[in-house]
Amino acid sequence: MNLVRLRPLSLLLAGMSPLLWADQAPSTSTTMEQVSVTASRTERDPQDLSVAISVIDQDSLDRIGHTHISELLSRAPGVWISRGNGQEHLTAIRSGVLTGAGSCGAFYFAEDGIPLRGPGFCNVNQLFDVNGEQAARIEVIRGPGTAVHGSNALNGVINVVSRAPSETPETQIAAEGGPNDYGRLKFSHSNTVGKHGYRISAHGSSDGGYKDDSGYDQQKLSLRHNYSGAVWSVQSLLSAANLQQETAGYVLGKDAYKDDSRKRENPNPDAYRNSKNVRFYSRFERDGTQDSHFVVTPYLRYTDMSFLQHFLPGTPLEENGERSVGVQTAFYQQSSDKLTLHNGFDMELSQAYLEQQQDSAGFGPFPQGKHYDYEVDARYFAWFVGGDYEVSDTTRLNFGGRYDIQFYDYDNRMISGNTADDGTPCATGNGACRYARPDDQSERFRNWSFHGGVVHQLNAHHSFTANLAHGFRAPQASELYRLQNQQLTSKLEEELLNSAEIGLRGEWQNFSYRSAVYWLQKDDVIIQDSNRQNVNGGRTESRGLELEVNWALTEQLLWRLQGSYGKHQYDNDALTKAGNELDTAPRQLASTQLVWQATPSTVLSLEAVHQSEYFLEADNRFRYPGHTLLHARWVQHYGEHVYSVVRVNNIEDVDYAERADYAFGNYRYFIGEPRSVFVELGVNF
Repeated sequence: MNLVRLRPLSLLLAGMSPLLWADQAPSTSTTMEQVSVTASRTERDPQDLSVAISVIDQDSLDRIGHTHISELLSRAPGVWISRGNGQEHLTAIRSGVLTGAGSCGAFYFAEDGIPLRGPGFCNVNQLFDVNGEQAARIEVIRGPGTAVHGSNALNGVINVVSRAPSETPETQIAAEGGPNDYGRLKFSHSNTVGKHGYRISAHGSSDGGYKDDSGYDQQKLSLRHNYSGAVWSVQSLLSAANLQQETAGYVLGKDAYKDDSRKRENPNPDAYRNSKNVRFYSRFERDGTQDSHFVVTPYLRYTDMSFLQHFLPGTPLEENGERSVGVQTAFYQQSSDKLTLHNGFDMELSQAYLEQQQDSAGFGPFPQGKHYDYEVDARYFAWFVGGDYEVSDTTRLNFGGRYDIQFYDYDNRMISGNTADDGTPCATGNGACRYARPDDQSERFRNWSFHGGVVHQLNAHHSFTANLAHGFRAPQASELYRLQNQQLTSKLEEELLNSAEIGLRGEWQNFSYRSAVYWLQKDDVIIQDSNRQNVNGGRTESRGLELEVNWALTEQLLWRLQGSYGKHQYDNDALTKAGNELDTAPRQLASTQLVWQATPSTVLSLEAVHQSEYFLEADNRFRYPGHTLLHARWVQHYGEHVYSVVRVNNIEDVDYAERADYAFGNYRYFIGEPRSVFVELGVNF
């Protein structure tokens, strides 16, 4: 690792070094006690875990009131949710922004620990499926997941934790308005009667869209029921979401995001995305004999999506969907005073389909009619074991391993080969079409993942952590069967990742910090080569530094900082020159918040979000200069029941791009919105 490159944040840590060995009496932190369920499926203190984990709590969720998930997850260091148009997004965790059919396979997106999509059927936008707006908290693991995650938990895990029922009757109604005819209604009601608790959370939003011919209508619903019996406790959740979106595409041209006359431009006025999904689970838990605990969670999943692919020649329509049934199990055993073990078995059966059709006239290699029409039956099985071992009063080991098996049975429901849907050749020199359809086939993927870490308490305030991990992801179905340019079999293998990190953590009554230095190398990366064929062969290397700080400057004033410095490079010549930096991979990501409790009924906050420059393509010839945005929030309570929230985004009215790249000879931008004000009025009773 080139530590010279990490100098800016290293100096900040160095300035804190006198605190690392200060021998002061332990004291109680003024910050809210945090728990996490993401790493082991049971509530744990994040301080006991060797993995790098961030928790965005309910207070932050309510104060931010995000209209897009990107506004929220900038508060986890090393994380960038890149906003597209409407509710669309791409993800980066200890990486550049990953694009392509299987790029989302590097991340494990979950609700209450259950994946939002099947392990072979991810979608790059799938965070819009979950009701994060009314969640209890959002937990982020940076780097490979633990033994309870398996395939897809390569670069990180994002788990949205649903809000539990209240012990007494509780109701909230709120209405919000903003620019471009934006409006949102929110409702929540909860209570507990005897052994049964329930909560209903729902909201609907409508946005006219900043761009021409854009906007969306979206509704989300969460119904949670908790039962506490003498032997069994049961937690159930029904989640549903519906999105109807008119999509705006990239604006082309160098620095177009600075041109006021082009900011509302939409070169794809006919593009749209419609998506609906429903998920249900029931988690059954009971205590056993000899300090044991058993958990079994059956679940169901349904998704359907259709969207016009405005980014492809001929703008074909894609329709896809998934129906899944699965179960997660876990058994926890306190084997001795020092050793706690957990193990389990996960299983999922999925039926998925994908169709692509071009209604416009065919040209060249892009024929009119159907391009793809296939179904995939998938079976997924996994076994895992993990645990914690207290070596001494000051040292704890975390460890775990997992074995995954993924089966695909692919059924091509149209003519195989590299022709139009009626078998005729395309109007190209060799008669080949862009899209290729394999014959019916079956695949099987098997692999191990594991992690091992240590948490060592240096003194009353400081601890040292170290973690080693190996992760993988199986190829996604779209990478295996949605082929191009006469590729009629893919023969793909799993992507692999090795990771190492060390960290320091500290906590006092009014101050806490968490830092980590990491290295990770990804091998057998699935890429699309110069012939537009899906192959293994890419290799990348990332290393960086992350820092989180919470400081109660006074009883009324809280300062928070989340920052990262990372360098992400190609490690071979498969796509470009080895040593080049990944495109859309800023070296520096940072956000900071100052929260002031001005009066018992007034809270004011100011936030700055920074993103440094980055390259726009793999050859590192073109750059985006980066930007810094300021946001403000004002929460005001009027007595016990009525409140208002004023949110001002992009206070300085900065010209910026949500995301920039360079492709097909053009600069391309998703243009950021100018200064905007949102006002929410609500009643709690």
